[in-house]
Amino acid sequence: MTPADVPAPGPRRTGAPERRTVLSGVLFGCGIAASLIDLFVFHLLLQWHHFYDLSTTAVALAADGLFHAAGWFLTVWGLFLLADARRRAEVRWARWGGAVLAGVGLFQLFDGVVLHKVLRIHQIRYDVDLLVYDATWIGSAALALLAGLAVLRATRPAR
Repeated sequence: MTPADVPAPGPRRTGAPERRTVLSGVLFGCGIAASLIDLFVFHLLLQWHHFYDLSTTAVALAADGLFHAAGWFLTVWGLFLLADARRRAEVRWARWGGAVLAGVGLFQLFDGVVLHKVLRIHQIRYDVDLLVYDATWIGSAALALLAGLAVLRATRPAR
């Protein structure tokens, strides 16, 4: 191995911290979408649905508890990765914010399409026309994901 084969130290090696920054933002965004937006707002405050609505209320509440734990696990995992990325290099906060927005949109889109429509384990609401609710949920998720991806694209490091 020659000296030319050894990767350069310092700011030119931004791949790993950069990937950690983006991954931490996506995980944090998914966790925030699951734990704060979906669980706190739709499950607890509005009481429109539970994570699993195909059984008894006891099962639905237990499923909400597991869902809540998984959401906070994603949030904390994202924060640990962010701390690691900050230890390795300077974090570009606009880029991390774009990744968080993409994570929120990604989770909400997965929830709206896969959990609501494909698996049908719960709906946004019951006993109403779902078209407006589904269009709003899935549309806002797609917009958040696209906005996050646009920010990530605009803030990507120069080659």
